[in-house]
This record gives sequence, structure tokens and C-alpha cells, in this order.
Amino acid sequence: MPILPSLSPPSSLRLGLRAIAGKSGNSLISSAARSFSTRHSPIPPCLQYSNGGLGAYSPSRIQPKHRTESHLPRIQVRTLFRFRAITNYVNLPESYQDDTGLPFRREDLNQREINVIFGPHLEAERGNRLLRIIHGRRVAGTLDDPNLSVNTDAFSDADRAKALEYLRANIPVDEIVNAGLRAEDELRYLEEQEQQEQQEREKEAIDQPVEESSPERPAPQSPAQPPAVVEKVNVPIGQLPKKPKSDSPYGESLFDKIRARNTARREAEEKKAEEERLKREEEDAKNNIGTLQTQVNKPRELSPFMQKWAAHATSDLKEPPPLKPWERLLPSVAMTVLVLAGCAIFAVMYTPPRLSQRAWPDIPPAAATCLTLIGLNLSVYFLWKVPMLWKFLNRYFIVVAATPRPFQLVGAIFSHQKFSHAIMNMVGFWFFGTRLHDDIGRGNFLAIYFSSGVLGFMTSLSYLVFTKALDCTTLGASGAIYGVAAAFFWLHKYDEFKLFGYPPDPLSGPQGLAFIGLMLGLHIFPLFSKRARSVDIPSHLGGLVAGVIGADLVKRHMDEKARVRAEKLKTMGVLEKTIQVKDAEKAL
Repeated sequence: MPILPSLSPPSSLRLGLRAIAGKSGNSLISSAARSFSTRHSPIPPCLQYSNGGLGAYSPSRIQPKHRTESHLPRIQVRTLFRFRAITNYVNLPESYQDDTGLPFRREDLNQREINVIFGPHLEAERGNRLLRIIHGRRVAGTLDDPNLSVNTDAFSDADRAKALEYLRANIPVDEIVNAGLRAEDELRYLEEQEQQEQQEREKEAIDQPVEESSPERPAPQSPAQPPAVVEKVNVPIGQLPKKPKSDSPYGESLFDKIRARNTARREAEEKKAEEERLKREEEDAKNNIGTLQTQVNKPRELSPFMQKWAAHATSDLKEPPPLKPWERLLPSVAMTVLVLAGCAIFAVMYTPPRLSQRAWPDIPPAAATCLTLIGLNLSVYFLWKVPMLWKFLNRYFIVVAATPRPFQLVGAIFSHQKFSHAIMNMVGFWFFGTRLHDDIGRGNFLAIYFSSGVLGFMTSLSYLVFTKALDCTTLGASGAIYGVAAAFFWLHKYDEFKLFGYPPDPLSGPQGLAFIGLMLGLHIFPLFSKRARSVDIPSHLGGLVAGVIGADLVKRHMDEKARVRAEKLKTMGVLEKTIQVKDAEKAL
């Protein structure tokens, strides 16, 4: 409240001025005190400070210039801590409500100052409340909002106009900018509300079952009708609902609002561009034109002849038969045991033919064996190009996890559907197969080849069944070839290898065990990734294990045969000496 003249102690400055000016010093004292106060004020001259703070009403604007001494104590020189009213929309507090408004000065105006503004008919409490409401609307940009008139209906139009005139004269506020910011926020709020309602309607439409229209029921509303107009949201408190507060301890600044607005606009533009791109690609796919990706992804249409045999080779099953894992794997396990036993017997009982009995006597045995197996693989590849054989090949030359057949484990070793797959396998097979064949002979080589292929596919089939990947199939000679390579490196596990002369002498190359470890490492890590579904890694691992075990058994068998042969030769040498001695005795 203002300090009354009778209670205000005379200051040293005022006493000194009175002593110099005498009775005529009243006006001089007033002007001196007023000039001292404004000298420390950084605010433009249209504003004056009092003990009430910024925007206090100054009677000098509407009263005559000759003032009485009772007005002097209204001016104070304490200007260190001043009250600053909120004038920007971005600084509007979250607790703001229209019925309470915003403070426009530190202390309320007294009754005398209210009388100067409105007249004696308005009490000081109601006058200050009206001023706070009008000031809050100027900052919130809601001066022209008719929905908020309920909070000022108790005041006359003249009082509202006088309050607005006083505030505009003493507290500058850019009402146009604040109203524009308010309009932008309200428009964005309405758009968000409309989007939320649209999402809720779409969700309800998805959750509700679709009912077919019947003659008794009215047809659904035509989409040609204009959409419902979203009514303007009535906000009686004078402020739009706020989003959750920012995590920053300093709150949400103007730059944060601008950044969020730009981010939302950019996301909307990106979403629109993505929708247009998808729509354009869909249209291009229908017309068989457009980007390379669209042309590649579009499946090639089969001719009526090919469609006929494709339908003939396709199974009628809608889903895999409901079998337990052991029921699905038992026939294949029995087939694997029979093949392994047959390979062992063949390796032990095989006797190389004489040169006159060979089909290609001019070709080394290793090359003849490998070329025969390569010819079988390429022949099956070309059989896949004959539509009439598709049904037979699907039954016996590809491992099907849903409906496995025992003979598939053997037939799939020679089966390839892509030329690149067949060529890569055959090149590796020739490189390692001829060398392994020279080391262990035809019987042992064929035993390792078939046992590695069958055991590899059995491993792959078990993996697919236990992981419930019954929609997968597999084929190819990779398992058998990895078994051949692993067997070769196991037989030379301590030998050093150089590739194309590298590393150069005197450096030594890696041993055979290093190559086996490299192959295992390249397969174990991808086994637990998505790549395991595009490449039959379990089959490769099964072939590797079979090749190592087979090579070790073959080496032991060959060592045992060499030992027996050496003993026979040694025994034969003793007998020859005994016979020679007896013959000599008879001759004597």
C-alpha cells in the first residue's frame, strides 16, 4: 500500500532542498525527487515506478500540473528490485486461468487510484480483478474470445474499456503477436484432436465385425458425403491443454516449441512422401513398369504348360502332418544308419579293379571317380529343367522337413536347382576330391563322400524339425564336399600349406588343423543368426564332423592294413629262406 504523508519521515535530500528554497520549494522538491527516481529507471518514460511496482497508475497524466504536497510520498527511489509483469505469450504460466488473470503490478491499486480510473462506483478489489483479467487476456491472446465473456459479465462495457485503455497506456503488450501465437497453438491442438478421433474411429472400425448389407438393413453411408465438421473446442479457462512437461529443469522454451513444431511438420512431410512412393510403386507393379526393384520382385508368369506340371508337382497338403519329432525323424535315422553301415562295409571290402576292367583306363582313378560324381550332379541339375519330372524330383531329390522320406537323404546329395550353386560345389569337389582320392583310394573316398552327405542332411533335418521350421527344404552336395575337405585336412593336420606360393619362404604356411578351425568358425557363429535360414549351415557342420571322423577311421584302417601286410612280408621272407636251406640240403 502507498505510504501516507503523515507517516512518511522526511529524507535528508528533502530537508536540504527545503532549507535552500524555503516555502517555494515544494514543487522543486517534487521535481527533484521525481528526476532522481527516473534516473535509475531503464524503462521508457511512458512507464513510471512507485512503491507498487511496474505500471503503477500516475495521477499526473489526468490531473493538473499544480499538485499538492500530499502527492509527494507516492514517488520512491528504491529501484533495485522491481516487479516485471508478464507481457509475452511464450512466458504464460501453466497455472494461468482467465477468471484470475495475471498480476500487472506488485501490489493492487488502492481505492483512490481505482476511482481515478473507473470512478467511485467500483470497489478496489473488483477493479483490480478486472485489470488482472484484461491483462491476462492481452498476454494470452484471448481479448476477442467470446467464450470467456462469462468471467467479465459482471462488469459494464465502459469499465472494461477503461481497464483496457489504462493497461495499454501503462503496460505495453504486443497483442497482435500474442493473438497469432495463440491461434497457431489452438489450430495445432484442434488438428491433434481430429487426428486422435480419427485413429479411435479407425480402431473401433477394425475391432467391430464387418456385417454384410442386406435388403432389410439400410446401406452404409456413401463416402461422397462431406465429412463431419469438427467443432471448436471450448476452453473456458482461457488456456489450451498443455503437453507433458519437458525433462529439462528450465522448462520448455520458445526454441523448444519452434523445434517441436518444425519436427512435426517434417515428419508429416516425410510420411506423406513415403505414402506417395508406396502408392507409385504399387501402380508401377500393376503396370509392370517402374524401378528395377519392382521388376525384380514381380514373379515371372509361367506358361500354361508349366503351370500344368507345377500344379501336378505341388502337394495337396494344407499344413504339415501333425507328427511328433521322433515320428518324423525315425525313418530318416534308420536310413542314415543303413547308409553309414553300408559305407563302412564297402570301404573294407572294396578291391580296385584291374586296368583291363576299368571303363576309362587312360584316366587316373581319382579323376575318373570325381568326374563321374560331377556328371551325376550336373545331370540331376538338368533334370530339374524338365517339368514332367518335377513331382519325382520333389519326392526323392530334396529334403522336405514337413514330409521327410528316407531316400531324400541320398538323392539330395546330387541335387541342385541353381547353376551357380552347382558350379561352386563342383569346383571345390574337384580340388579336394582328387587329392583325397589319391591319399585313401576309391573305396574309402566314396564311403566318406556318401556318409558325409547323408549325415549332413540328417543333421539339417533334425535342426529343422526341432526348431519347428517345417516350411523349409534343403538340397545340394555342400555337406558331402565339406566332409571331403575336412577329411583331407585331417589327414594332413600337421602339414603346412601355401596358397599360390604364399607366404613366401622362409615363412611357413598354416597347418591343416588351422583350415579345419577356420571352417568351423565360419559356420558356428552364423548358425545363431538369420543367415542360418538361407544357407544350410547344419548340413555343412554335419558333413565336417563326418569327414573328420571318417578320415580318422580310414587312417587307422589303412595303418592296420599296412601293419598286417608288413608282417606277412616278413613271414614270407622267413619261409623263403627255410625253403632255400632245405633245397640246398637235398642237393648235397
